[in-house]
Amino acid sequence: MRDPLSKRTVALKPSGIRKFFDVVNDMPDAISLGVGEPDFDTPWHIRDEGIYSLEKGRTFYTSNSGLMELRREICNYLNRKYELKYDPKSQVIITVGGSEAIDIALRAMIDEGDEVIIPQPSYVSYEPCAILANATPVIINLKNENDFRLTAKELEDAITDKTKLVILPFPNNPTGAIMEKEDLEAIAKVIIDHDLYVLSDEIYSELTYNEKGHISIASIPGMLERTIVINGFSKGFAMTGWRLGYACGPKLIIEQMTKIHQFAIMCAPTTSQYAAIEALRHGDSDVAEMCESYNQRRRYLMHTFDKIGLPCFEPFGAFYAFPCIKEFGMSSDEFALRLLEEEKVAVVPGTAFGDSGEGFLRISYAYSIESLKEALGRIEKFVEKLREEKNNR
Repeated sequence: MRDPLSKRTVALKPSGIRKFFDVVNDMPDAISLGVGEPDFDTPWHIRDEGIYSLEKGRTFYTSNSGLMELRREICNYLNRKYELKYDPKSQVIITVGGSEAIDIALRAMIDEGDEVIIPQPSYVSYEPCAILANATPVIINLKNENDFRLTAKELEDAITDKTKLVILPFPNNPTGAIMEKEDLEAIAKVIIDHDLYVLSDEIYSELTYNEKGHISIASIPGMLERTIVINGFSKGFAMTGWRLGYACGPKLIIEQMTKIHQFAIMCAPTTSQYAAIEALRHGDSDVAEMCESYNQRRRYLMHTFDKIGLPCFEPFGAFYAFPCIKEFGMSSDEFALRLLEEEKVAVVPGTAFGDSGEGFLRISYAYSIESLKEALGRIEKFVEKLREEKNNR
């Protein structure tokens, strides 16, 4: 029989996160610090609005771009929070999670042979989505000594005459790194000089722990017309299962994204859209409360790493830490598997997010303090065992 499969799809590597958690699923007694999902329930007033929309029979398709009422609220929210101004009629599209927005943005903008710059470690979907859009991924390996920020020099060195798009994954999954305004201004100059575009994934924008808060590269002069901003409701509003995201950007790009979305998806879930309107209108205090809880856990994690002697730069975004385990002379996969087998603690090897993640682990602190204390106690025991083994060689 003829091979029914696409060579491009077969060549894609499966997600390193999924691969690792296939092992975890066989260990029901394991403590997991690996899932990138809030441990909070969606706030009740948001759930109530979703329930109310069902009771009112609001179960029909919306427009392809999403409810106009929601698009207006997104524009109000982004203007209020990040000083970004968009036209809800032509510069916003509601998607099935931020992941769909990433996919259709790449497909709308890329022609075969175009190069897309992807800083890593970063979210596992960027490189596969770029490949599926016929792009050539160009990887920049971010450095621990730079707190895993993208520098203007690193970007400049990666640009060729085929470069079209730069993916900017900050606040970052898996490292928790953020970009300050000065970093973004330097990056923006390079992008403007080379006439490039940016896909800025800001899904963790609500979860930042420095005084200045999140700054979008689209707010830098000259960048609004060059940037697709990706965001959504999964992380900041604890709405992962509602599957709702959005993209904002130049009208001509959003039009083409909407065309792909129209044929592949039709529209995002109607119930989720009504719930999201309530989230944007009245959810600021919920986000602040969850953010403060994450920050307490973040500080506890950093204090404990310091006590254990596990090097980790201080993350100021998302809900991940990225400790270094290079002193033990084993790969990230080996360390994570031994930790799981011997101490029943699940973390994600840094290599799941790119080759530059080797020697690191992603640890999520979207868990209760009690779970973190128990898990970190087991990690400390494991680390002490490894150091003893090393000394006895």
